[in-house]
Amino acid sequence: MKAASNCNQSGHFDYPKTEISDVPLLSCSEAIEKLKSFREKHKGKQQYLAMYSSIFGGITTDPAAMVIPMDDHMVHRGHGVFDTTAIMDGGVKVVTSSVPIKPPQFATTKSVNYLPNVLAKMEAEEVGAFAGIWLDSDGFVAEGPSMNVAFVSKENELIMPQSDKILSGCTAKRVVVLAESLVREGKLQGIRMKNVTLEEGKKANEMMLLGSGILVRPVVQWDDQIIGDGKEGPVTQALLNLVVDDMKSALPTVGIPVPY
Repeated sequence: MKAASNCNQSGHFDYPKTEISDVPLLSCSEAIEKLKSFREKHKGKQQYLAMYSSIFGGITTDPAAMVIPMDDHMVHRGHGVFDTTAIMDGGVKVVTSSVPIKPPQFATTKSVNYLPNVLAKMEAEEVGAFAGIWLDSDGFVAEGPSMNVAFVSKENELIMPQSDKILSGCTAKRVVVLAESLVREGKLQGIRMKNVTLEEGKKANEMMLLGSGILVRPVVQWDDQIIGDGKEGPVTQALLNLVVDDMKSALPTVGIPVPY
């Protein structure tokens, strides 16, 4: 429905006339049928297996029901940008971000203040990279827009930047614990938290991104610098396997089986 008003010759508005709009008023069941019909007509190449919906409060395997409300993660946390990425050729490229990093008092706190993160992600994607890497106010390597950064040094140590100016991610913390087994096996010489310069980071044997959405992702190029031999490194692969196995081992107690 819509209302239209006209001004008469005396300068006064006539009483609004109600006109019938061609936009339908749908019931709940009709809206669901529209969703199903739309999904059938617009089938893409991407296969969506399952999605947790905050609308339904559960996991759905029906692509027609995989909708996100405007006040959900896509808007509040920038997931419309973050969750549209994929591995290419076994590793990803990153760039040094020119977007100002958050001050430590904000960066170390988990919040929905994701605007700088989204801008850093968009800046990277515009030049064909996976993510932008921030440097802190002293020029040391900080973090990515939604992930931590780690390196394997020339001395075969796992190195992570200090977390006093960045968010200390849950995945990164777990990786540190799991990496101890690689030290015991002699695959790593040690694990250290230290300030990492840009030069040190680019000259590392391996570089990886750590986060709940990407787990352990190898970085094969930073700006114009190839990392290591330009391929996924053995420590990165070993850490990914450890994280995946760790997640699987917890499934009986915290996981939800979803049949496809």
